[in-house]
Amino acid sequence: MRNWTKDTAALQQIDVLLFDAFSAHCLANTVEPLRAANTFAGRQAYAWRFLTLGGAPAVSSSGMEVRAHGQLGDCSGDLLIAMPSYDFLRHATVATARALKSAARRYKRLAGFDTGAWLLAGAGLLDGRRATIHWEELGRFTEAFPEVQAERTRQVWDGNRITCTGALAAFDTMMELIGEQHGAALRLEVAALFMAPEATETQDPILVRGKSVARAVAVMQANLEAPLPIAAVARKAGRSQKDLEARMKAELGATPQAVYRRLRLIQARKLVLETVLSVSEIALRCGYDDPSALTRAFKAEFGVTPRTLRGGGQIAHPT
Repeated sequence: MRNWTKDTAALQQIDVLLFDAFSAHCLANTVEPLRAANTFAGRQAYAWRFLTLGGAPAVSSSGMEVRAHGQLGDCSGDLLIAMPSYDFLRHATVATARALKSAARRYKRLAGFDTGAWLLAGAGLLDGRRATIHWEELGRFTEAFPEVQAERTRQVWDGNRITCTGALAAFDTMMELIGEQHGAALRLEVAALFMAPEATETQDPILVRGKSVARAVAVMQANLEAPLPIAAVARKAGRSQKDLEARMKAELGATPQAVYRRLRLIQARKLVLETVLSVSEIALRCGYDDPSALTRAFKAEFGVTPRTLRGGGQIAHPT
């Protein structure tokens, strides 16, 4: 069973190894969830750096130049993500393989995003492991590295190696990372920031993984102003209430009631910060009969009242 919250998780150092012609989309989908996680956690849950092999700037496929914080050989951390994207074969050199082999001794985990799996495999760092790569390169990858178990899937976690197929899969992977390290509540909160409410019904599950739980979350998101009984949510998700409770507890570590409350309060916080609506109006829009009930729930969840937050107060931490 997953944890709903992990408030004591240590700061994670995430480094992204960039190469010329990297995908700016993939990079944004990697670091923006980390920024949001820090904001919602009310503390620095993640730190990140952009690295290159020699410390020089890297230029994306669209011409965006990113200044490196340092060179790979000088750094260590919790996770190193290799991100070559386009023109990756030009970077599959002996020097790159040597640098990645050395980095594997200084980082707890190594990842290859987009075409990054090719560079990891070229360094022998995926031998005997499952991995994936951008689907356009899967055939060549399978032929070039028969010692790697290539899979046609969005992301693969195999021990301390992570691979994914591209920019959208990078976002999925970061959601998984946040949930693993800080709990399903923060994962759900970060995902909800970037995804439209209908996304859980029209795409692969991003907010949550299981289809039944994803449908239930989508029903909840669509009914924030007039919350439904959990039994009704379960029916719309195609499950009994007891079955939904068991599935949600197993996947998210929380009851449907707790998840529903969290979603309503996330919406309340958004309205507090982004509108001039009164607390009374916000309460009605988030399914609370009166502002005092919202204020009590809001403070219990975020450690601060709506009025204090609007006045510049900081959220303490998710509870």
